[in-house]
Amino acid sequence: MTRIAIDIVSDVMCPWCYIGKKRFEHALETLDPDIEVDVTWRPFQLDPTLPPEGKDRDTYLAEKFGGIERARQLYGNIEQAGQGVGIPFRFDSIAVSPNTLDAHRLIRWAQTAGDGVQGRVVERLFELYFLEGANIGNHAVLIEVARECGMDTPIVETLLASDSDREAVTREIALAQQMGVTGVPCFILQNKYAIMGAQDSNTIADAIRQLAAETEPAAG
Repeated sequence: MTRIAIDIVSDVMCPWCYIGKKRFEHALETLDPDIEVDVTWRPFQLDPTLPPEGKDRDTYLAEKFGGIERARQLYGNIEQAGQGVGIPFRFDSIAVSPNTLDAHRLIRWAQTAGDGVQGRVVERLFELYFLEGANIGNHAVLIEVARECGMDTPIVETLLASDSDREAVTREIALAQQMGVTGVPCFILQNKYAIMGAQDSNTIADAIRQLAAETEPAAG
């Protein structure tokens, strides 16, 4: 068995990160069974300047893209890419562009909450934002995600109300930027190689296979 550690630098308000996640999962399905992948989700913020309560979506898009019509054109292309991986994006249902710092704190805590919990939390946050239009910066929404995914809800509620791990998440984002991550998703394989962007499944799978061929099998 060859084990490959993959860190995925991502922001849960990034539609290409959701597409990249689906393409990555498809890539894993094509790997030989003797390659095992350990995934850790790492934080990134497309816009850390958003207020804690978020910003009206139309206002945000108009400011970012120079007009709502221009934004809709760009998101039409994303919708097509989403259809290719089974994501029925519902951008019109999104009322608030959220600040995702607290969502990343939740994802960080999920890493130690049990096998597979972090991945479930990430998937649920993507679903809530892009399919259901939820404000994933809202603490009540995040607490419900924690409950659905099997985390200790009272602890999460207490941590969210505090400043716990705010600085740690911010430092981790800064570190990713220092490493050259300028856009997401970014897949970091075994701290050796990086795949930038939502590459197709074959590209991701080939990179993992190549690295596995260079890696000593795990003992036992």
